Amino acid sequence: MSTATTQGALVFERVTKQYGKVVAVNDVSFSIPQGTLVTLLGPSGCGKTSTLRLIAGLEHVSQGRIFIAGQDVTQQSAIERNVSMVFQSYALFPHMTVLENVAYGLEVGGARKADAREQALEGLRLVGLTDYGPRLPSELSGGQQQRVAVARALVLKPQVLLLDEPLSNLDTKLRRRVREEIREIQQRLQLTAVYVTHDQEEALAVSDQIIVMNNQRIAQQGTPRELFDTPADEFVADFICDANRVSGEILGQVAAGKADCRVGGLAVQLANPRAYRGEIRIAVRPDAVNLTPANSQHILVGQVRHAAFLGTEMQYAVESPLGELFVRQTDVQQPLAVGSSVGIGFADHGVCIVGGQA
Repeated sequence: MSTATTQGALVFERVTKQYGKVVAVNDVSFSIPQGTLVTLLGPSGCGKTSTLRLIAGLEHVSQGRIFIAGQDVTQQSAIERNVSMVFQSYALFPHMTVLENVAYGLEVGGARKADAREQALEGLRLVGLTDYGPRLPSELSGGQQQRVAVARALVLKPQVLLLDEPLSNLDTKLRRRVREEIREIQQRLQLTAVYVTHDQEEALAVSDQIIVMNNQRIAQQGTPRELFDTPADEFVADFICDANRVSGEILGQVAAGKADCRVGGLAVQLANPRAYRGEIRIAVRPDAVNLTPANSQHILVGQVRHAAFLGTEMQYAVESPLGELFVRQTDVQQPLAVGSSVGIGFADHGVCIVGGQA
């Protein structure tokens, strides 16, 4: 047995999934520790849902191995694996009561009706729906239906809980509340969970770790803060935080891991852990761009092309020598006018090197 089986509750070893000549998952490896929630994040078609289906046993690998709790489940069917999935569509039986829906999987698995009912009631208690057992799904809100789907998955006591875009059918405010509830339950029960979403904010809010996928491969894996502060490349920087990607130049190393750089005439000092030299690519988060009314002291000057008020922040599109910059600023009382000239500077945070020649 591979030593990788001791490294996590769920392990992928060089897993590939092909449909004929089409590659859906390409040589993916990762390890998920017991009791953590890991999010598979990426754009449509990147391979995240296919990866989830491989964990569930709904698809079988073309190459590689999958381990759950130290056991090689690569050849096992979905019914043989101790995993539960919460679907995007909820998939509740409309003719069954809430309690019957939650108890259904237990009864199919051979539990006595009385035992299944007792465990289903406990599942509803966990999601705050104790008094909703007699109702039909049609009598519930979208958020309540989603919590029923979570309860149905939880009562099966899975080794791995899978959540496939579980909040995509909910409005923004409800989505935030339900994701907080799911995260609280996961932490309280110390569940190992894999969560699929294309929503960056959602991934940052619920995850212990995030696996960013692109072109059927893993682009980067790390904590939310690691991915936000130190993206591995331009794709991750753009996908995680809408970063502006600009060109710059390294002038020289200051100290170990630090370099003096020039970006559009501006002198900045940036972390350079990969020891890049010469021309580089830099990611600048929208909140790390400082805009002020232009004057003769500014080295870098741009022009506001678009301004949008979003309540707690202003968003700007600024034409500059570096290209168009997307900017977020919290000063909503004195917004910059469209067409005005602005001086451009960078904050001490939110600017990092994401490519170049080592």
